[in-house]
Amino acid sequence: MRQHDTLFIGGEWVAPAGTGTIDVISPHTEEVVGRVPDGTAADMDRAVAAAREAFDRGPWPRLSFAERAEALARLAAIYNERQAEMAQLITEEMGSPITFSQLAQAPQPLEMLNFYAELGRTFQQEEQRPGLFGPVTVRREPVGVVAAVVPWNVPQFVTMTKLAPALLAGCTVVLKPAPETPLDAYLLAEWVVEAGIPAGVLNIVPAGREAGEHLVSHPGVDKVAFTGSTAAGRRIASICGEQLKRVSLELGGKSAAIILDDADLAASMGFLSMASLMNNGQACVAQTRILASRNRYDEVVDAVAGMVAGQVVGDPADPGTGIGPLVAKRQQERVEGYIRIGMDEGAKVVVGGLDRPRDRGWYVAPTVFSGVSNDMRIAREEIFGPVLAVIPYEDEADALRIANDSDYGLAGTVWTADAEHGMEIARQVRTGTYGVNCYMLHANTPFGGFKASGIGRELGPEGLAGYLEYKSIARLG
Repeated sequence: MRQHDTLFIGGEWVAPAGTGTIDVISPHTEEVVGRVPDGTAADMDRAVAAAREAFDRGPWPRLSFAERAEALARLAAIYNERQAEMAQLITEEMGSPITFSQLAQAPQPLEMLNFYAELGRTFQQEEQRPGLFGPVTVRREPVGVVAAVVPWNVPQFVTMTKLAPALLAGCTVVLKPAPETPLDAYLLAEWVVEAGIPAGVLNIVPAGREAGEHLVSHPGVDKVAFTGSTAAGRRIASICGEQLKRVSLELGGKSAAIILDDADLAASMGFLSMASLMNNGQACVAQTRILASRNRYDEVVDAVAGMVAGQVVGDPADPGTGIGPLVAKRQQERVEGYIRIGMDEGAKVVVGGLDRPRDRGWYVAPTVFSGVSNDMRIAREEIFGPVLAVIPYEDEADALRIANDSDYGLAGTVWTADAEHGMEIARQVRTGTYGVNCYMLHANTPFGGFKASGIGRELGPEGLAGYLEYKSIARLG
């Protein structure tokens, strides 16, 4: 078992203020695989103080962008050498299939580090613009101390969407990992030390909701970067709004995959399986509303059902597994609750249902519903599990109406033989990211949502901008 008795604060492994612990439980075996301290408000105070000291008086914010970029490059080199270890650890702590961990959970954070390291090598802190009576210097400065609060589903991915641009900007960070997945953050801390990043620039305190809210509310924090549920995001936004504190929020989604009549279903299902079921369905960008025309509705239902029924459900450490367990028993119960809701609403279970595929572990049968209307709860609320709803549409205008008829606007896809026409569809759907015959995120392009899916953007140069303040300096002579 991975046992950690300390917290990473001020560049050192320090004893926690309290005696509480967090057990990390394998979703596959239901056995304890790790244990870490349960951070308290006092621990958060100490971590913020360390980050504050490193920002106000330490060398990190006073380095050039190029110098900080080189530090990120050193961290990226370590990450590259040990990403297989990170992938295995994330699979162990939260049940992500090892193939997905090797494809995304570890490589994508590395891609972000590499992108921001490269961006920082040529990034200009100051630029000159003409003014009315003389030149004006526009200067970019770090926003300050950042509280990064991350979820359990893609812990390193979300951590790095915040950490990489924040560090390049010159910020210092207090990271609060989710209680379900703190182990990967401890491994990252070891690499940060090895990379020679100064003490206090990154501090890590795993904790629950109460200590997390204390961190968010802390007067020593200049910005909060949060990924998680829309409900929690609203609470954080209210706190930051009251304090006039900078905030970025990446929240929930209920993305629609529009299957046009000219789509090659066999080819589409091969890519849609990843887009809709990635990480056991525990992804905010998952394409869980499948929109099919009435002309091909039955055919699409059969194709989606076949795609889902073909998934191998089992041990996430097995490379042959397509869908593993959900992260926790409460998540298993939540998803099964939505399956019951769908059945009560009159939707038809085509594949899956309430029969659990395994007696041990927090598994849910991957499920496909047909006969779904867009006003049903299973079509409107984020389930966060392997549950897909196939919704009929009359024509393309109706498909666009249904796709946009959502409280969320994070992601979406269209599947068609005519990619140019797919681009026309993409431009009309109100989401922050979209895919034509695919769904992918790239480190160099912005990621975020419309509507209740969040505020602000991560990744790309736009992601760096969220950690910078802009100062204009006019002069005469």
